[in-house]
Order: sequence, then C-alpha cells, then structure tokens
Amino acid sequence: MSSTTTRKAIVLQHTPTEGPERVGALAVERGWTLDVRHLYRGDSLPPDLDPGDILIVMGGPMGVGDLASERYPFLAPEIAFLRRMVQRERPVLGICLGAQLLASAAGAQVYPARRREVGWAPVRFLDVAHESVLRGIRPEEMLLHWHGDTFDLPIGSVHLAATDICPHQAFHIAERAFALQFHCELPAETIALWVREDADYVSGALGPEGHERILADTRRYIEEAMRVGDRLIGNVLATFASPR
Repeated sequence: MSSTTTRKAIVLQHTPTEGPERVGALAVERGWTLDVRHLYRGDSLPPDLDPGDILIVMGGPMGVGDLASERYPFLAPEIAFLRRMVQRERPVLGICLGAQLLASAAGAQVYPARRREVGWAPVRFLDVAHESVLRGIRPEEMLLHWHGDTFDLPIGSVHLAATDICPHQAFHIAERAFALQFHCELPAETIALWVREDADYVSGALGPEGHERILADTRRYIEEAMRVGDRLIGNVLATFASPR
C-alpha cells in the first residue's frame, strides 16, 4: 500500500453520546482517518470497505430486538451490512451494541441477559498466553459494563472473555472481526455523562445508590482500565494493520 493512500476508520455511531472515544484516538495515532457515520441522524452506510479501511461499530440503547421498530430504521440495514463484512473478512470491531450486532450478523442469537450488567465488574480473559489480541492483558481486569442484552457465540468464533452475568463478553472471527461487550474505550468524563444522561437505567439496575457507586468505582479503577483498554484496542488495531 502506498504511503499516500488514505486509510479510513469508518465509525458507525448510534447515539450522540456514544462516539468512538479512545478507539478513534488510537486509530488516528496509527494512521487511520476517522469517517464517523451518525446513523441516528440518517447518515448512510458505506457500500464496502476499501483496502486498508477498518470498521468500528459503537454502542447504543437500542438492540437486536428493536429491528422492527420505526425508531431505528438503520438497524436492519446495518446488520445486513455487517453480515457482508463478516463474509468478506473485512476488519470490524464492535463494542457493546456493536458486539451484539456483529454476533447477530454472524448468525448467533442475541437476547436479554438474566439481569442488566451495569457498572464496574471483573472480566475474565481466556487463554491470555496464546491469544495475540490479549497480549499484555491479565487473566482478570476490572472494566465497565452498560448493557441488558447478551449473545451466543457465533459458530467458528473464538471465545475471548467472560463475566458471571454474561459468559460471552468477547470473541473474534478469523482474526478479522472482534466483538467486545464491555466498555474499555471510555474516559472518566464520558462515564460521568452517561451516569447523568442514563440515570433511570442505572437506578433500575443498581438501585438509588447506583449513580454514586459507579462514580466512586470510576475514580478507583479508571486509570488502570484506560491502560487495559488502550492495550486491548491497540492489539486489535495491530491485527487489522498486519498483512494477511
């Protein structure tokens, strides 16, 4: 690839408050130019990814169960697009909702978890000694969760992480499509914004003291979580940049 070729990181964003955050910053540091598609505002999906481009699919309060909702007309075309990306082995990273959409596109079932997983909780990473994408990650890391749905593993995928509530927290398909159910891309200020903007969701999951618990845990865990997140995201991006 010529050094003058523009490589794009195409971001599919589903809500104003769930942008690419550290994923976008790390992609830019590694030479990709951000192309953010605000699907909730009617931006279009790309027809495909050009050579060197990558796709980043962010989170949102909607889910696979909302495919028929008139509120989210972009969801069904987005899953169809992701299905093509998986079939063509394009580089894709899905986070939270993005992980669920990727699982659905790869043929797995997505459904409500037995309870909402909201706030800070340990993630168990599997086979850290052999999975290159987990290089530098410890077998257990404290990370942020903010979801009510979970998914089965797609056939042929590699299971990467688990929690007690949702055993399928991360997977990859052919080292080209990566799904992360947890959040490892958020700085403290965005977490505080979510606590304010999504107050009812937090209270429904954690009770009236949940807001302060998340903020206190953020102060306790955010520095190490940002290190872990940058390492994990950087590993994914390095995989995307490697020649095949």
